[in-house]
Amino acid sequence: MTAGTMQAHPAGEEEARAAITHGQSGMPTVMVGMLLFIASEVMFFGGLFATYFNARATTVGEWGPPAGGHLDIALAGVLTAVLVASSFTMQFGVWAIRRGDAGKLKMWTGITLALGILFLAGQLYDYSELGFGIGDGVFGTVFYTLTGFHGAHVFGGTVGLTIVLARALRGQFSARNHVAVEAVSMYWHFVDVVWIGVFSTIYLLR
Repeated sequence: MTAGTMQAHPAGEEEARAAITHGQSGMPTVMVGMLLFIASEVMFFGGLFATYFNARATTVGEWGPPAGGHLDIALAGVLTAVLVASSFTMQFGVWAIRRGDAGKLKMWTGITLALGILFLAGQLYDYSELGFGIGDGVFGTVFYTLTGFHGAHVFGGTVGLTIVLARALRGQFSARNHVAVEAVSMYWHFVDVVWIGVFSTIYLLR
């Protein structure tokens, strides 16, 4: 092996690492896994929405909460605004770490996490004020099933955000290493879009 070859080899390794970092070698496995997971979740929620519309179409009489119950559209609208805002703050965090700004990543991730917790707290409060339960008629069953499963996914997202924030506080992310941030942001945007569908279906189109 010549000296020139020995000198070129480390440079070639550096170029290969740079290619991997900038995605030239393909999408990272973590991102592929998240996309596949989200695809499965799309089918899952698609089934829930299909169940809702089927129940609505086959129910005789007025469709909606049972006697004594109600839907708080104003509160649901506020919660929708909170979750949509959290999607923006999450993306701000992604853009920040792409620039190498770990400080802004911490700030925006913390705000996103707080908004997610606020949404869950608001949903629990809403449940306590609705005046009907999951066993009160077909509407009650599909309402709590659809919103409850979405809430469970939001909770899962807050767990992911907590992990991202903890890792960010330890300085584990940089402009060249932040795949986990991108993956969690994709999931968070997904639960945001699903809630817009839930809100539109249950509260606006009912």
